[in-house]
Amino acid sequence: MNKTCFNGLFRLNRKGEFNVPYGKYKNPTICDEENITNVHEILKDVTIENKTYTYSEKFIDENSFVYLDPPYRPLSKTSNFTSYSENNFNDDNQKELAQYFSNITRKGAWAMLSNSDPHNTNPDDNFFDDLYSKYTIKRVKAKRSINSKGNSRGEINEILVTNY
Repeated sequence: MNKTCFNGLFRLNRKGEFNVPYGKYKNPTICDEENITNVHEILKDVTIENKTYTYSEKFIDENSFVYLDPPYRPLSKTSNFTSYSENNFNDDNQKELAQYFSNITRKGAWAMLSNSDPHNTNPDDNFFDDLYSKYTIKRVKAKRSINSKGNSRGEINEILVTNY
């Protein structure tokens, strides 16, 4: 889907229906046979679960590295994309995720989380700084290619939270 949809975007509307227009790609590679074969080899003894992130906690130990990439907290009222389905991921969910981050930290796992940086639009919004105050927070530049206005695309800050 990311090879043919507008800017590689995947999104569902409130009814749970896919609603992204076609991208303007001249000759996208949709079926990469070599890559599919390689992925098949790597995943042939892997079980993939379709569960909530909390389900994974029982598999995590001190030998684990966990990267969390939740729906990002909106920076403005017009950037309110907070889910890939009809279920929103709000501030209460962000707080639950922070608790999960603490739980897996106590288990000895190495953990990293990315999210939007509220300081992009409000320097006084310390939501994540407060939520992850016990951990390392780095602000990094990230390119944005999805925006209805082409001249509004570009670099903004994101946060990376680590427990190491």
